[in-house]
Amino acid sequence: MNLSKREFLQVLSAASVAGMGLAQHADADAATAERGLYELPRFGKVSFLHMTDCHAQLLPIRFREPNVNLGLGSMLGRTPHLVGEQLLKAAGVRPGTPLSHAYTYLDFEKASRRYGKVGGFAHLATLVKRMKASRPGALLLDGGDTWQGSATSLWTNAQDMVDACKLLGVDVMTGHWEFTYGMERVKEIIDGDFKGKLDFVAQNVKTNDFGDPVFKPYVIREINGVPCAIIGQAFPYTPIANPRYMVADWAFGIQDENMQAMVDEARGKGAQVVVVISHNGMDVDLKMASRVRGIDAILGGHTHDGVPVPVQVKNAGGTTLVTNAGSNGKFLGVLDFEVKDGKVSDFRYKLLPVFANMLKADPEMQALIEKVRKPYEAKLNEKLAVTDGLLYRRGNFNGSWDQLIVDALMEVQGADIAFSPGFRWGTSLLSGEAITRELLMDQLATTYSYATVTEMSGAMIKTVLEDVCDNLFNPDPYYQQGGDMVRVGGLSYACEPGAAMGSRIQDMRLHGKPIEAGKNYKVAGWAPVAEEARTMPGTRMVWDVVEQWLKSQGHVKARSINTPRLIGVQGNPGLVV
Repeated sequence: MNLSKREFLQVLSAASVAGMGLAQHADADAATAERGLYELPRFGKVSFLHMTDCHAQLLPIRFREPNVNLGLGSMLGRTPHLVGEQLLKAAGVRPGTPLSHAYTYLDFEKASRRYGKVGGFAHLATLVKRMKASRPGALLLDGGDTWQGSATSLWTNAQDMVDACKLLGVDVMTGHWEFTYGMERVKEIIDGDFKGKLDFVAQNVKTNDFGDPVFKPYVIREINGVPCAIIGQAFPYTPIANPRYMVADWAFGIQDENMQAMVDEARGKGAQVVVVISHNGMDVDLKMASRVRGIDAILGGHTHDGVPVPVQVKNAGGTTLVTNAGSNGKFLGVLDFEVKDGKVSDFRYKLLPVFANMLKADPEMQALIEKVRKPYEAKLNEKLAVTDGLLYRRGNFNGSWDQLIVDALMEVQGADIAFSPGFRWGTSLLSGEAITRELLMDQLATTYSYATVTEMSGAMIKTVLEDVCDNLFNPDPYYQQGGDMVRVGGLSYACEPGAAMGSRIQDMRLHGKPIEAGKNYKVAGWAPVAEEARTMPGTRMVWDVVEQWLKSQGHVKARSINTPRLIGVQGNPGLVV
């Protein structure tokens, strides 16, 4: 253990506030901190363990939670659109504690140095085994975005994560970034590696020609004599947010009516508990929960929200719990149900942070990780530069990692402006730490990371920004189709998130001068969804461009983050600047 007596007592105090029964450990020493934080009394007959959006992070990492996660309209001040102290207040967690560090960005750099890294499949495996031992029959559900996000997942064509998930004991999963390996690879894994071991479910993916289900819509598993249905909801906008050619034969969508039909069908087959493993994003899950009856819980993903307290949504059939288990292997959700007279009568829920310093690495999983990484160790560990400032990505508008990327794209390629996609994945790095190739790839590893340079008119630049902004801030969650706002280098602008579509982006300027609608500008970018980008002459991969820039720097100065001037959101509890 790497905790002092004082730190251990803070853990106990924070855990008690969060509702964990730790009184029996009040006089213990630091060696029992692990047992104290992760000892959850069993409740009820049925238990689900939930992980999501690990983005192929096999090793412990650092990950800074956002200080900007705006909720507008009906979502103003509601989970998950709370950050910092507002989130802690809603969860009943004290600032300055390990749980505060896990759930928020507050004092991130100091807290990360103090409490260490989070996640890591070897440490997660230890926690999963502990929870399954205390909850016989518990199922481990994976919300997707599991096979993508690291160098080794890209270089092994996802095989490292497939093998790790099998060893971890995942029972049922759905997907999103998994589809960017292409239809053939996805089916190869499901029909081969997963056959008889792990169920991939998605009620909302059909063939384009005849509308046949591509995957099982749900499975029914018995837990301690209780039939339980797990319905899958893959990311509904995969063909829009990612290249269409990768899933050319498949149609996606939210498909509420079919979801209701699947719930009714599962109930008709005797399911006493029905849960949805979803990759909608939490706002979409909340709306779905209000429209579809008969779902006991939606265990969500995609938006990377660490939600300590489930939202209880009323609907025509009763109440549906909605939650989300963060990202990067940082959390494990534990949902316990009591079932009486054939239906759920009560529940308990805990979102457990995976502190690598407080959980011993599972030897079997550690051995697999070392085996996977061994052929690539030298390449992964090559030092490209040292950062003089904190590097992070998550947040509605920009992050220092994204700023580094757009700065590199502009300088290397001689562009006026640069765009970087609003991806939520990507690990964090503290000031003074080395930027290795592995850490760079944590920000850039996709199957279509082509660097681009195009001529764009000022009018087109505004159209692009307006379109992405509407994907993020449309008042109807069912029209929110992407990640966070595109990150912008060179260009400054103002943004009014609550304005009507077409009116959110204002005062665009380059070097202080207004952008002219009819003038062309040289714009760098990466990860285009258009198929032709991969065949264009002279196309480079984005990591080659950024690596060239890093090696020329040696030490990378702390980034001055280019965020828009925000209008109309002052006082929003999802914003701290």
